[in-house]
Amino acid sequence: MRGDDLLCRYLLGGLRACLGLLLAGAALAELPESVAARLRAVKLPESALSALVMPLDGGPARLRHQAELPVNPASTIKLLTTLAALETLGPTFTWRTGFYTDGVQQGDTLHGHLYLKGGGDPRLTYERVWQLLRELRNRGLRRIDGDLVLDRSYFQLPASEDGDFDEQPERAYNVAPDALLMNFKALRFDMESDARGVQVRVEPALAGIRAGSVQRVRTGDCASWSRGWARPQISSLSDGGLDVQLQGSFPPNCRASRYLGVLSAPDFASQLTRSLWAELGGEIVGSTREASVPPEARLLAEQLSAPLAEQIRDVNKLSNNTMARAILLTLGAERPQAGLDSQAAGQAAVQAWLASQALHFPELVLENGAGLSRTARISAEHLGQLLLAGQRSAFAPEFLASLPIVGLDGTMRRRLNNSEVAGRARIKTGTLNDVKAIAGYLRDSAGRDWIVVGLLNHPRAEAGQAALDALLEWAALPANPNPETAAP
Repeated sequence: MRGDDLLCRYLLGGLRACLGLLLAGAALAELPESVAARLRAVKLPESALSALVMPLDGGPARLRHQAELPVNPASTIKLLTTLAALETLGPTFTWRTGFYTDGVQQGDTLHGHLYLKGGGDPRLTYERVWQLLRELRNRGLRRIDGDLVLDRSYFQLPASEDGDFDEQPERAYNVAPDALLMNFKALRFDMESDARGVQVRVEPALAGIRAGSVQRVRTGDCASWSRGWARPQISSLSDGGLDVQLQGSFPPNCRASRYLGVLSAPDFASQLTRSLWAELGGEIVGSTREASVPPEARLLAEQLSAPLAEQIRDVNKLSNNTMARAILLTLGAERPQAGLDSQAAGQAAVQAWLASQALHFPELVLENGAGLSRTARISAEHLGQLLLAGQRSAFAPEFLASLPIVGLDGTMRRRLNNSEVAGRARIKTGTLNDVKAIAGYLRDSAGRDWIVVGLLNHPRAEAGQAALDALLEWAALPANPNPETAAP
């Protein structure tokens, strides 16, 4: 081999080595000292953090630290679900819930079945169910001389159950979406104690639910009552109902409430409908069953949901898992694909939207669209690109308005209240046992806008919240004499 060929190969190898070192340096760009110090204080390694700080108006990123690594984003993945839904379905998209019949009304009696068709409304609250039934009552109906038939066919649900995430199916954050999900199938258990024990009341009071308490009365502060909470004991009764016994301990002379989901979605829908109809003076003679609304049935009453642009505020500001999952299922229901359930079709719809935006996220694992997942993955870099797409969207005002305002509302209302960041940043948060995350927009004190992403993945990630707050405070500074900038 010629000597100049050997020299070229030697130089090319050295160039590749240098390039590798440069890329490694970009991946592990030095963190701001304020962030690194907060991590050291709680004994978290810098390698647990992926971070990105980039300007909205173009130019190099101010910070890229492990930004290309696929990590669990927790609830910050809701940003993708909600933005894709806004762009695909439109901000005015609404869900419909309606009563139908194939029978005949004579006087105040309906001779035939009453069909209740769910349209996937993520926020079909107790009050709105009452309004729907009131509309039916205003038609002069009192007695339904037939069955109550539930139509839940709008969603083709995947094979998952409440509590699959952590085996606590009764907790509100674990409630699975459904085409006919009423009031998040949530029952409010009101507890009131004295020195002798704890009394429990359930709202709404459904015939199939019996509740009691075996909680021990133990000295403590009313404000910290939840420290004594334990999983309730839930038993099936011979008549088909449920007995719920609250466990753990509770301080004396205190009042508190907790929402639990102990019924299935169709059982809750049946019991709530029958209970409210009875309160309105009505009667349903037949049983409850499930079937699709027949083509010949006519509409009796209908409720339209709030528009999508309003619903995503609850999703992002309050980090509502059930609503986020319902929105992904809606994408699948509105963009169905043969052989796919609504969740898989929703995932495909999100990928199609990303492709339409020339966004390629090969590491993306969306799963249920809410971040309530051990397998969800995305990089900080791609979350940043998503946020840039959100700011450039025709629906940017609706999208940005859905994010928590630091120090003011949502999941950020109690963070950084007295800092330069308060009121100047819209930040989505995410929390799992091993994940702590932030992602959103920030305006620094000089008026320049930035995208900020911080994703902590570590068994003790909860201890790292102060480091993420420090990242926001650092990003709010308009200038830095020693900028930790890595070339993109």
